[in-house]
Amino acid sequence: MRTIPPALQARLDTGVTTLCRCWLITRNDGVVQGFTDHDEDVALGDVTCRAGAGLTASEATQKLGLAVDGSEFSGALADDTLNEDDLAAGRYDAAQVELWLVDWTEPALRVLLAKGTMGEVKREGAAFTAEVRGLSQRMNEESGRLYTANCSADLGDARCKIVLDQPTYRGEGTVSAVSASSAFEADGLSAFAGGWFSGGKLTFTSGANAGASVEVKAHVNDGAVSLTLWQQMAQPIAEGDAFVVTAGCDKRFATCHDRFNNVVNFRGFPHMPGNDFVIRYPVQGEPGNNGGSLQS
Repeated sequence: MRTIPPALQARLDTGVTTLCRCWLITRNDGVVQGFTDHDEDVALGDVTCRAGAGLTASEATQKLGLAVDGSEFSGALADDTLNEDDLAAGRYDAAQVELWLVDWTEPALRVLLAKGTMGEVKREGAAFTAEVRGLSQRMNEESGRLYTANCSADLGDARCKIVLDQPTYRGEGTVSAVSASSAFEADGLSAFAGGWFSGGKLTFTSGANAGASVEVKAHVNDGAVSLTLWQQMAQPIAEGDAFVVTAGCDKRFATCHDRFNNVVNFRGFPHMPGNDFVIRYPVQGEPGNNGGSLQS
């Protein structure tokens, strides 16, 4: 239930149109930004809600039960507010969004209308449209432990317990030649066998993409070391860009045993029967053999 300040309720009852909407966005890197559809900036506490982004919002929908509430807001991309580079770098992925109804003549009079997370963001020219998903979206997220053959932990996390800062699992290199928008040759990784970093995480430490991380799709070492990334970076990769890359894991029991010697922390069920077991059927044995065998 929303609690409306009595002073704000009194102004709502008069029908005076001194209201505006303000959005507070908390990015996943901790940066907090404010925006408003008013024609002047509005201060909400320590955050100044900028009026120059041209933000507008669609009608918010609320549903009974556990269905996900949703709405959208759109605005203009600008270097000093929301910019395309930050969006492409994923800094707004799953950002926390608060929508406030504010009396712009006295910003202390406000009420929280909705709270959620930022979903899909669409860019078209100098404009963007962002989806806001309600808190019930969390009900769709995986929670608890699943009964699967592969490991449910991520390499290097608290359940896996592999320390990725060890030299065995961590490499530092530089881009020596760019072969595609998401592929390049690298120096500094010749000591690692091909495939060692496939599925691992690469973080650029210099260049236009400094601080950005991406998963490695393929690692090849056939005399020359090359890395292919799963997605294109926000900015072009350039020769001389430095990076740090950590080992990858396909979450199979054999990989955990042979590559990492970490079976004691394997978080899957490698001996669970699969679909091949379900569809197996008995067949008659060879002539002279009264027994039978199972085939699939």
